[in-house]
Amino acid sequence: MRTRAVVGLAVVALVGLGACAPEESSSGSAATPSGAADCAKDKLAVKTAGALTVGTDKPAYEPWFSGNDPSNGKGYESAVTYAVAKKLGFEAAEVKWLTVQFNTAFAPGPKAFDLDVNQVSISADRGKAVDFSSGYYDVRQTVITTAGSKIANAKTVAELADAKLGAQVGTTSYTDLRDIVKPKQTPAVFDTNDLAVQALKNKQIDGIVVDLPTAFYMTGAQLDNGKIVGQLPSSGKAEQFGFVLAKGSKLTGCVSQAVDALKSDGTLANLQKQYLTGSGAPELS
Repeated sequence: MRTRAVVGLAVVALVGLGACAPEESSSGSAATPSGAADCAKDKLAVKTAGALTVGTDKPAYEPWFSGNDPSNGKGYESAVTYAVAKKLGFEAAEVKWLTVQFNTAFAPGPKAFDLDVNQVSISADRGKAVDFSSGYYDVRQTVITTAGSKIANAKTVAELADAKLGAQVGTTSYTDLRDIVKPKQTPAVFDTNDLAVQALKNKQIDGIVVDLPTAFYMTGAQLDNGKIVGQLPSSGKAEQFGFVLAKGSKLTGCVSQAVDALKSDGTLANLQKQYLTGSGAPELS
């Protein structure tokens, strides 16, 4: 349900195989609702008094992090983490980063972190082993192509109507291609995203619809001349990324309250514009 962008093919390719959410999934259902918890800093059940311990994988990829350094506050997930920490009363210097492998973050068992941020999609299955905060990012479906193609400079969904587009079968990507783009040509359907990439390389299709994290991965690691055309309007069926916490963590409600506040005051939207839309993933009108 999650993949990461750019560089490190040997590392990233392993997680790029299942990046699109199945059409029938309801990924948001496992988030723990915000409660009326006492979220004063001195009341928080953190691992180390006066510190917030945050896990993420290494390498930490663009645009979620910047320069493979989660602690610099740059990149979408780094910036959101520091914004959440501030809501909880922690100064930037009190945020301590810990390397945690992606699959380890939501595996059953005790956690060395207070929360983990690593493009982890909220799902009911994962929610059996860990808690999730409210979603801090709704994954958008995105059109990618190669430089110089007929849709490379498209600014609107309408400009995609005449293109030959493809998507992986049984995914939200295919559903949005069919229902939002509404192409004049029958969409190409592929068993895997890798087959779609090969078809794009062979110029059998003009573009592919995938989720945004996969779009960054494909254009940065799988295609020499890949280009993100833009993000499709939301269909309301997006999977969500959430902070991971230990099952039954007393912090879950407070982290969710912080995320909800950042969503309400526009902070999350502004950070998405800065680090995602502004990093080569414009929104198609």
